[in-house]
Amino acid sequence: MEQQSWNVALLQMDIAVGEPDANFAKLQRMLEEAMEHKERPDVILLPEMWNTGYALERIHELADEEGRRTEAFLGEFSRRRGVNLIAGSIAEKRADGVYNTILAFDREGRKTADYSKIHLFRLMDEEKFLKSGERAGTLSVDGTDAAMMICYDIRFPELARKLALGGAKVLFVPAEWPHPRLHHWRTLLTARAIENQMYVVACNRVGTSGSTDFFGHSMVIDPWGEVLAEGGESEQIVRARIELPLVSEVRGKIPVFEDRRPALY
Repeated sequence: MEQQSWNVALLQMDIAVGEPDANFAKLQRMLEEAMEHKERPDVILLPEMWNTGYALERIHELADEEGRRTEAFLGEFSRRRGVNLIAGSIAEKRADGVYNTILAFDREGRKTADYSKIHLFRLMDEEKFLKSGERAGTLSVDGTDAAMMICYDIRFPELARKLALGGAKVLFVPAEWPHPRLHHWRTLLTARAIENQMYVVACNRVGTSGSTDFFGHSMVIDPWGEVLAEGGESEQIVRARIELPLVSEVRGKIPVFEDRRPALY
């Protein structure tokens, strides 16, 4: 049965580049902290590439083989604590290469969906070291249709629209989005929420990787484009409550999808 509202928690963490053990240990602490809050989360979202960071030169050595370590660790946690986990994204090693992949787990600890980043970001040399995914990211969370995109994907509005037309009410976005493009981050996320009349839940990392600084500002945005919560630039857990019936209400008041004329564009 579809829930009417969710408490969401975004784990805006600093990532130790090239140190999976340190990142798993930090994540364990932050997950436990998230669950101890008085407003217990229904859904937890993690940032992009949280297991390795952008250690691309060593990514074949560091990536999680078939996602097995992540699945064992987070599947057990989600089952034990009864929470949905959108496990950011990890460097996942497969037979044909390394992918930037989200894994999703339900309250029983079952892996319910995965999504590998479609658009690789050439400014960070992703295409030299990673393989791109070949399908859009959809999932169901407590009976509600939702969707997944990763970081650079949000610059492609046609992907978000496809997901919204498919029924998604909530879009989850893990990211490693750096300075100086904070204005782009906030504007693009807000636009995706407004134009698709959906919630956007986006978790960005903080900290430094080489010469690149990551600014956080993880956000929860409602279908009107109102910012319900926004993080600062330090490590923290960003929390918000989302009311799922608002999606249908907004889509009913301004029937954008019904007024589309795709034959002309």
